[in-house]
Amino acid sequence: MAAGTLLYAQSGGVTAVINASASAVITEARARKIKVLAARNGILGALREDLIDTSKESAAAIRALAHTPGGAFGSCRYKLKSLEADSAKYERLLQVFKAHDVRYFLYNGGNDSADTALKVSQLAKAYDYPLTCIGVPKTVDNDLAVTDTCPGFGSAAKYTAVSVREAALDVAAMAETSTKVFVYEAMGRHAGWLAAAAGLAGKNPDDAPQIILFPERAYDEAAFLAQVKKVVAKVGWCVVVASEGIQYADGRFVADAGGGKDSFGHTQLGGVASYLAGRVKNELGMKVHWTLPDYLQRSARHIASKSDWDQAQAAGKAAVQFALKGQNAVMPVIVRTSDSPYKWKIEAAPLTKVANHEKKMPNNFLRKDGYGITEAARKYLEPLIRGEAYPPYGRDGLPNYVSLKNVAVKKKLPKWEG
Repeated sequence: MAAGTLLYAQSGGVTAVINASASAVITEARARKIKVLAARNGILGALREDLIDTSKESAAAIRALAHTPGGAFGSCRYKLKSLEADSAKYERLLQVFKAHDVRYFLYNGGNDSADTALKVSQLAKAYDYPLTCIGVPKTVDNDLAVTDTCPGFGSAAKYTAVSVREAALDVAAMAETSTKVFVYEAMGRHAGWLAAAAGLAGKNPDDAPQIILFPERAYDEAAFLAQVKKVVAKVGWCVVVASEGIQYADGRFVADAGGGKDSFGHTQLGGVASYLAGRVKNELGMKVHWTLPDYLQRSARHIASKSDWDQAQAAGKAAVQFALKGQNAVMPVIVRTSDSPYKWKIEAAPLTKVANHEKKMPNNFLRKDGYGITEAARKYLEPLIRGEAYPPYGRDGLPNYVSLKNVAVKKKLPKWEG
């Protein structure tokens, strides 16, 4: 039996399958006789010594966690600065780890979380504390470096493609006397992976979405309006999918929500669909509807991708295995070994190659006109949304999701005043 406790924490925006990773972490650790604590609300819980004893949860509850969306232990957007700038916070983390005999730290999140896990590993090394740090991948943006795809993306991509296909049927039915243009806003700050996934909704040139706006291409309003007019003249209606992060040629976001920046330093976005809808209505005189799915894209567990669900669990299980082998400062990443049939495996990648790196879409994934995806993109994306992983439903017609007890362990240190 390995010595020490494993501390697991969730970070950033949650996904439909982040709890599947959590379930796999706890299940694998239990099989290895390792005690698992979870930090309430991510790294903040670790700093506050607000830790949850997962041994208080039944095996059935942990199994049910695998089909429950959200973040079971709470997540947070809280970025630690450098070891020098935030030395007091890092030292506090080390005090908490020592107090609870934490020897394994698994941080489930995106790029900023990989960076935090890397810094904590460097801290432990500097203080000669035996700690193994693992970054567990998660993000709907699919922008983590090294990994072929990221747990969370496949399900959000499936929700996007399904929603766009269904909405397109609605628009087509109403176009004669009502809506001519429908605008759908997809998440994606700097990389248009989710917007690209919407392209899976159609198979033929005139199928929706007829126009996709990517952050990888500068937004040209005159060209966009001309394209909408062209599509409506040919098809009779038009579905537009726009990434929230589209920018003008000078780098300004088309839709800046005006909410300042979050704790990760990201500009608060939102509203690009309403802006585009307004421009189409005012300049082209067409009736327009628009939607901002926002959280629905990442919380839609009812339509999760089986591929994504399997990968989320595989990443969680591998994270524990890597930790127990002493593979410090690594992340389990997905390696695609075959497109047809789709095959993949999990390997360990150094956090130094993941943290502070961003994976953008290859140029050959975008059509030459910039308004759609290529066959290369379709070949990459399609396997990621395949298969259904429906949650169990109750007699009330709603999914049976689990709520954990989340019993806190007794604190051993003075209150954190940070």
